[in-house]
Amino acid sequence: MVIFKKSLPRRTVLRGLGAAIALPFLESMAPAMTPLVQTSARPPLRFGAVYLPNGCTMDYWMPKTTDGSLEITPVLKPLEPFRNQMTVINNLSRAGGKSVTDHAVSSAGWLTGAVAKQTEAEDIRVGVSIDQVLARRLGQDTPFPSLEFATEDFSGYVGGCVPGYSCAYMNTISWASETAGLPMEIDPRAAFERMFGRAGTPERRQARRSEDRSILDSVRQEARALRAKVGAADRVRLDGYLENVREIERRIQNAEARNAAEVKALHAPLGIPEAFEEHITLMFDLLAAAYQSDLTRVFTFMTGREASQRTYPALGFKETHHDISHHARQPEKMEQHARINTYFAALFASFLEKLRNSPEADGSVLDHALIAFGCGMSDGQAHSAYPLPLAVFGGAGGRVKGNRFLAAPEWTPVANLWLGVASMFGSPIESFGESTGRLEL
Repeated sequence: MVIFKKSLPRRTVLRGLGAAIALPFLESMAPAMTPLVQTSARPPLRFGAVYLPNGCTMDYWMPKTTDGSLEITPVLKPLEPFRNQMTVINNLSRAGGKSVTDHAVSSAGWLTGAVAKQTEAEDIRVGVSIDQVLARRLGQDTPFPSLEFATEDFSGYVGGCVPGYSCAYMNTISWASETAGLPMEIDPRAAFERMFGRAGTPERRQARRSEDRSILDSVRQEARALRAKVGAADRVRLDGYLENVREIERRIQNAEARNAAEVKALHAPLGIPEAFEEHITLMFDLLAAAYQSDLTRVFTFMTGREASQRTYPALGFKETHHDISHHARQPEKMEQHARINTYFAALFASFLEKLRNSPEADGSVLDHALIAFGCGMSDGQAHSAYPLPLAVFGGAGGRVKGNRFLAAPEWTPVANLWLGVASMFGSPIESFGESTGRLEL
């Protein structure tokens, strides 16, 4: 494909007092007289990882087919619309899985493919996570090399959170080095301001918020000028994107207003909605906007912390997630645990739908992403490390074919998968974590 027109820079940003709104791909960003694959408008590769705590009821997750065909199991049912971009992987094991089983090593080992050092002190050690390996390659040209989101914050906890292991291992899944876990952002307002309020001083940003003005108010003139330069299709795309940013902002403002009117826990951020589903959906929507506007190409998202005590009354039961995961093989509790995982799959499916509906040159955002979805623990009752429930979604720029059930050799280290992903994304590393080879998708 060759473009025959003048173009906008891919890094076009709408700037105002206290605002810097990066834009999604527009057709007007493709340079004239240049093959698309040679332009800055060529869609970038992206990587993401969505983590579920407390393991899974494997009978409800793992397909039982033996011929490579993809069976849609109960937990994966909400994700069936994406089966052509879904690969479910069997026989993966967490590092040290035959001898080390606990919540801390589950979250710490998922993306690192390494065994966390047993310590309750500050001398923690595990390994660099695959998202950070890829961020060094994919994140050089974006405002944020990576984004790290979560829904629960226990970063203030010190010492041991499970016998023998530091709380630090459970507070993040993203590790910049063997000893430095990256903090996870749980506050939608803080994430929104970081993404779209980078311009201007903190005082100007606070003034805008205190006056209940939109972040878009200061960029409306620039937006109108840009609309006059682009074609009809780009105007529709631009208007839809800015309305989406405004809708996210409006939902955060509503949560802040509700929280300000109620008695909140000491120092609890006002921007965190009381309802969990509203909270997690906001975080997913912010990640979708970050992908669309190329603010980042790498993210990690902890939907919950290991040993999470969150309850899900909307699902019809009152026990905590952690208690339900210790089901003692009771059919009712196993079904409840599966329903929690299915609930997360449905929330994740809504996120994938936004990416699939985000067009860019040569496809959609989802076509050029690879997003892992799963747990660092197999069965929550036994804290088992094998087989890990894990699936990947997206086309990775044509590198991955979906609608597959990939049976790796038994006890394949999850590090082998991440080493294969690194190779797919062009990161020249020969080993990763406790890898024994490459698992190619």
